[in-house]
Amino acid sequence: MKETKNISRSRAQESSAAIEKMYITMRHLFNRGFYKPMGVSGDTLREALLALRPEIYGNIGDEKVELSGLLYVIERLPVGIEECRFINLTSEEGYSKSHFQAIVPPKRRRNCYRIDEEQMNVEITRGRSDIYDILTHLTFIFIESHKIRNRVLLDDAGEVSRDWFKLEQAVSQKKKLTLVEKEKAISHAANILGRTFEEVLDIYDAFGSAAAPDRFLHVIFWLGKLAIEEIVEDNKRTITFSPILRERLGHHIHGEIWATNIKEVLKENQLLDRPIHVISANMHSVMNSIFATEVLKTKFKDKSDFFIYEELSKSGAHEVRNQVTAVALKHGMISLPDTSGTNIDVQIFDTAKIDWAKTSFPKAGIVDKKPVLIVMDYAFGEQAYETIDELLKPYKKETLLNVESVSIMGKAGILEGGKGDIMIPNAHINEGTADNYFFENELTAEMFEGNDIAVFAGPMVTVLGTSLQNRDLLKFFHESTWGIIGLEMEGSYYQKAIQSASKIRKSVPHDVKVRYAYYASDNPLETGSTLASGGLGTTGVKPTYLITIKILEQIFNVK
Repeated sequence: MKETKNISRSRAQESSAAIEKMYITMRHLFNRGFYKPMGVSGDTLREALLALRPEIYGNIGDEKVELSGLLYVIERLPVGIEECRFINLTSEEGYSKSHFQAIVPPKRRRNCYRIDEEQMNVEITRGRSDIYDILTHLTFIFIESHKIRNRVLLDDAGEVSRDWFKLEQAVSQKKKLTLVEKEKAISHAANILGRTFEEVLDIYDAFGSAAAPDRFLHVIFWLGKLAIEEIVEDNKRTITFSPILRERLGHHIHGEIWATNIKEVLKENQLLDRPIHVISANMHSVMNSIFATEVLKTKFKDKSDFFIYEELSKSGAHEVRNQVTAVALKHGMISLPDTSGTNIDVQIFDTAKIDWAKTSFPKAGIVDKKPVLIVMDYAFGEQAYETIDELLKPYKKETLLNVESVSIMGKAGILEGGKGDIMIPNAHINEGTADNYFFENELTAEMFEGNDIAVFAGPMVTVLGTSLQNRDLLKFFHESTWGIIGLEMEGSYYQKAIQSASKIRKSVPHDVKVRYAYYASDNPLETGSTLASGGLGTTGVKPTYLITIKILEQIFNVK
């Protein structure tokens, strides 16, 4: 008789199951319309996140509070959300026309409105990925809030520790704390968080701003306060999804308005019949790559192009940036700030109005119809499908667009190498499904060699969210026959839209060219190199412009 084999799951399989469970649970809760994150309805989400232990959330499974992960999340949520018991996810429902002031998180473009002391409304206009992102972040901060509660609540009657009492006193002060007061408060906070004084001191200022230098203490206090009230008074925090959001989600409402606006501008400027090249990038690299060196050559005499690009990328460089923008607007650039709710600004470049001798591309070999560039800001996750799908549709159902290429430049996590390295994909694998998209990339790794930047080529995985990434799962993707070189959030959605428009719906040419290139923002397999470890600084400038220039050289036919 054959011996029964004891089948156990690997950590990668457990992680994959946890991601799938989170994905399904979030959709279920959305359809239900509301849930209590720390109640029975939130159990599955919390358990799945604790089983997954994503790299970005560091020590989520430990008793001590995770500080780097908390900073990462707080920067992506609206100021004051830690005080709110009711969080309402809505569609764009007219709050911009009210007296409520929009609160925009520092690291995520989404409008949020503080309705009253207890309620925060968060506008969702970028699709499901936005909901997964927010719910994962909220689940994380609520788990952390109960770690604080566990350390300060002494009994069920509500008696609290001396450290908590002292923290409350510090937070209740309206004026800025003196150095002595601040250090006393940090000492009490460190005890509450299970962290050293030094660890808290190191991260303290990163939470603050000029208006609220002591925000760290405020965040910790309010997270703990609401968690204590959940236990002592059974006053649970609640997340709701507005009926309008549930009705609109998935119907491309914002994407359709966005794409129609672009096509109307093309029509007004008689550009609809010209060859079109779509570029998903940022709102500065294409413009600067074409015009900046020529405009600023006297100011930065004998300096390299990349030195100029770095200067333009600095936070205080408004004056030089405005100079370049002014020249670009006179030579064929049309600026379209977003009004559709997608939060994706657009620039249109009519190359017929560019004097190539006064650009960085004097050898541009454009002879026939002069191309038009549509440069769109970064989409977010599934929103990439919505926007490109709508953009590639015919104008008013009968005018087909002559889209010759779609180029995607983005930031991504790398699995071999480090921050600032370049990845050139040949396929996008959709995490959690069997979908995979192979394509002929017009960009190759060889094109980027010799620039003191490491270049990697191979398949990339499109993930449900950066906050769901787990080392074991990424290791499996990287070391198995999948041979994944990096992870990002939009690639497969872009490619799905391009393939359906060109191969099935025939709304754009069958042979539309595609270009994908990414630069590394982090390496989630390396401790201390995840997204939570901080931004790229100027490390990202060179790869960003290198990729942009290679894309433009192909479009402008530079030999």
